[in-house]
Amino acid sequence: MKKRVKCIFITLAFLFILAYFYWLLPLWGLPFNSQRLGNPPLTPAWALENWLWEDDVNTAAYVDELLDGYKKHDIPVRTIIIDSPWSLRYNDFEIDTILYPNPEVWFPKLQDKGYRVVLWMTSMVNQLSNDTKIKNSEPWFSNAKEKGYLVKSEKVNKWWKGKGGFLDYTNPDGMKWWRAMQQNVFDLGIDGWKLDGTATMFWTKKAGIPFFYKNTNDGLMTTRKYMDLYYREEYKHGLSQNPEFVTLSRSLDRGYHPEGFSPIDASPVNWVGDQEHKWVTDEMISEGDDEKVDIALEGIEGFESAIESILESAKLGYNIIGSDIAGFSGRTIPPRLYMRWTQFSTFCGLFMNGGHGERRLWERTAEELEVIRKFSWLHTELVPYMYHYVVTAHNGGRRLQTVLDEGDYHYLFGDDFLVAPIYVDSKNRSVSLPKGEWRYFFDDTKLIEGEQKIEREFSMDEFPVFIKEGAIIPMDIERDYTGIGDEDSKGYTTILIYPKEQNNFVFYHTDMKGETNISYELKKILKINVTGDKIPHILSIHSEIKPSIIVLDGIELQQIKEWNYNSDKQKISIKTQSYSEGNYKINY
Repeated sequence: MKKRVKCIFITLAFLFILAYFYWLLPLWGLPFNSQRLGNPPLTPAWALENWLWEDDVNTAAYVDELLDGYKKHDIPVRTIIIDSPWSLRYNDFEIDTILYPNPEVWFPKLQDKGYRVVLWMTSMVNQLSNDTKIKNSEPWFSNAKEKGYLVKSEKVNKWWKGKGGFLDYTNPDGMKWWRAMQQNVFDLGIDGWKLDGTATMFWTKKAGIPFFYKNTNDGLMTTRKYMDLYYREEYKHGLSQNPEFVTLSRSLDRGYHPEGFSPIDASPVNWVGDQEHKWVTDEMISEGDDEKVDIALEGIEGFESAIESILESAKLGYNIIGSDIAGFSGRTIPPRLYMRWTQFSTFCGLFMNGGHGERRLWERTAEELEVIRKFSWLHTELVPYMYHYVVTAHNGGRRLQTVLDEGDYHYLFGDDFLVAPIYVDSKNRSVSLPKGEWRYFFDDTKLIEGEQKIEREFSMDEFPVFIKEGAIIPMDIERDYTGIGDEDSKGYTTILIYPKEQNNFVFYHTDMKGETNISYELKKILKINVTGDKIPHILSIHSEIKPSIIVLDGIELQQIKEWNYNSDKQKISIKTQSYSEGNYKINY
């Protein structure tokens, strides 16, 4: 009898554990939980350019100082994130005019200068806020709760910014109230939300055990379902206000929700949570209270963790992914870490320079300023190349990053770049080249056979990036920091070509108004066709031999005036403002 009771008890315990992890715990997208379905959205090209933010001062004056300094030192910035705290309380969408005076003037002024503005938010309505001007919001919170605007809960929910309740996305009246408050900042012309991860806290404790459900206007809802509503509804509504609106949301973060935070179909831009200003952090930070500057998830892991999470996100199907360059938390950013993290981020879809620590590069070392400026421009130059993979991913095809089995943290950036990030404090790196022929991107005069491992030293102004022989790379160049073009390249699409047999590349225009097909065939002569919507362009063609004659649409081009050959760089350069058919023939 005792054995039978014991057997029943063990069976029931097993079934409870099974149900908890496969049904009640919504981590893996299993039955009764929403799935990570769909293709990535058409992320607007501006979101592929450089993002900047800081989290130590949080004032309009400091934002202006940052942006003025970056402009003075010629470091490109497209998007500025206004992180918390910026509102009077969480989340009322009323701007704290002590921190950000005259918002009706300040926000449009940023936009007039060409910047995009993204505001931090969550789906929490706070009763108590830790770091906002209005800390105690009991009457406001209670009114929302009594009217049913919030998800039903016996107790207020604690989170890293205080205590409150979750917005109920299934309550129509609650949504009217929420959207009316948000309109206050939509009217200022904001371009996106940084959607922080409070939706993961959507659960209820029973007898000390967390059950990942809450009661909404539509009945019981899982954490996973609420997360999906949060990300999808905020993105959809943002698009209704601004057709180029984006949301910045988490994809992965140190193993939490390994199926992904935000649904892929509502993930135009993703970051991978909070890391510390360190190469690798194996243990929890143990700092005194006076040293703590982090708030949310303790920022307990470093650069290697960011790389790993980005590549795992790519495997899941996320497309435009990145991290806080140099890490989110801590006081001091080591110079070499800042430079290496910047270089890695150059070859990610999201280039986001921000978090705690000194972000005024002119106040840091001269080497950091030069290296980070160079790679900031390189990332900007690669936007036309990256945008191709925005379109292909949206259509169900190739994503921007493809993780390789060869080597540690090796990946393809598009089809044509092999990246092997340096993730330890060393100039040395072992790189496993895949099958094919490759060139080192920062000195592309030598051809390297694939299927071999190479070890070499990479100086601080270079990075382990190799370009595939045969590649076609469209770029937007207007500076000379990377050595590919200069100020005279502005207004032209620069097209790098490494001829091998034949290839083609569809250049989807970043204004979403056209496309140009770029193709070539190499036999005795090199034929290049630039067809479709016409673009002013500069062809930069790798060639060990100087051409004897170049013809465009049946008319011979004049050397020096219309084309040049650089024997040191082994490059043919053809600059074309206008043309009829776009058919080139290059004889050697």
